[in-house]
Amino acid sequence: MSATRRELLAGAPFLSLAARGAESRPNVILIMTDDHGAWATGAYGCGEIHTPNIDRLASGGVRFDRAYACTPVCSPSRMTYMTGCIPSTHGVQDWLRPENSYGAQSRRWLEGMTTYSEVLARNGYTLGMSGKWHMGDDHTAQAGFSWWMTVPGGGGTYRDPEFVKNGERRKLAGFKTDLVTDGALEFLDLQKKSRTPFHLFVPYYAPHTPYDFQPEPYRAPYAKAKFSCFPRGEAHPWQNKTLRGHHNKEDSMRAYSALITGVDHNVGRILKRLDEIGARENTLVIFTADQGWSAGHHGVWGKGNGTWPFNMYEEAIHVPMIWNHPGRIRPAAVGAMVSSYDFFPTILDYLGLSAPADRRRVGRSYAAWLRGQQPKWDNRLYFEYAMVRAVRTSNLKYVERTKEWESELYDLETDPGETRNLINDPRQRKQLEALRASLRGFFERAGAPPIEDWRKTTRQVLTEYSR
Repeated sequence: MSATRRELLAGAPFLSLAARGAESRPNVILIMTDDHGAWATGAYGCGEIHTPNIDRLASGGVRFDRAYACTPVCSPSRMTYMTGCIPSTHGVQDWLRPENSYGAQSRRWLEGMTTYSEVLARNGYTLGMSGKWHMGDDHTAQAGFSWWMTVPGGGGTYRDPEFVKNGERRKLAGFKTDLVTDGALEFLDLQKKSRTPFHLFVPYYAPHTPYDFQPEPYRAPYAKAKFSCFPRGEAHPWQNKTLRGHHNKEDSMRAYSALITGVDHNVGRILKRLDEIGARENTLVIFTADQGWSAGHHGVWGKGNGTWPFNMYEEAIHVPMIWNHPGRIRPAAVGAMVSSYDFFPTILDYLGLSAPADRRRVGRSYAAWLRGQQPKWDNRLYFEYAMVRAVRTSNLKYVERTKEWESELYDLETDPGETRNLINDPRQRKQLEALRASLRGFFERAGAPPIEDWRKTTRQVLTEYSR
């Protein structure tokens, strides 16, 4: 009895990908949500949020249980995924305002950086993008992509939005998440007869605000929900005033949950189309988020800028990260701490590709876990968002702010809710000094300026925040 193709792939040496020509390399689909904390997914423990398709990807692939975004806000976080560089070296320190994102005053903020997508394009991949770009010059295909559909500016209504599709601007009728998927499926259909591999980037806008519209089928699972995954309580004293009204409001909890379920339904549509065109077994599907979201956690609604000054709470930086490739990646849950700045070297390592060296890149490949190996790994990650930098180990987190604001130290083993700031505890002095030195050493090696000089690393128009 002859072996099936899946059995042959499962037994094939992982490194054989490096020796293959472009035609035989796997396809890649990267699905990215926006403002989606890992906690808000069934596979990561919230059974009340309805995500059966995402959960299926997790159970059939590698689920990284401690994956983090380097930055808890959209534009700089996306650029870190694309380049492997941190905000103070890629140059975007906060979300891009409309004038910096599209139109006459916009610019391509990725210009001068090597993106993983360009490496794929140079190695024979056909690239398509449908969804939220928000990295500058939004209405124009770039970074190796040749098929392009987006809503310029990175935000706006979920009902009947205006898209730019391959240079043509038009208003489309329907729900934005469904429409993003329509574009993704159109790109997939174009690949049916192609002999070259493809990369499809599907960055959804959901579950980002506004909570203005969710179709009833996506709201239906929450008709009688208790929303037990959403903490209730008083607002944090630093709460961003624009989001304060969502505290303890079930309408907001229902909207956030329904937007995630809408994404999940559309993940199912993509997987189904892969099956229909016969591409599923040769397609790596990755599911992640640009950053997390607090929905009552710590008394905060929002991400890193849900407070002023900005925060580095776990819910704002902890993201889902799932890699699924039938016959190639065996199911596993991995507890190693990985960052969005590790994505660039990992995706190229997995595909057997390489990029020109760039000392600004700081990440490590975690592809060994995708091969079923157990590599040595230092569980230490670094974060930054404008005037805030942080280092997290397996059990400690040190958050350093500029001199205007208080810094923080948490023992995550005894205080996972980050409720007791130990920064002034004399018993923690030795550990604090070691973490402070580690943090500053990392940013110096990355070529970042001192934290007090963070504004010198960007030319974007920065948003002014207040409580």
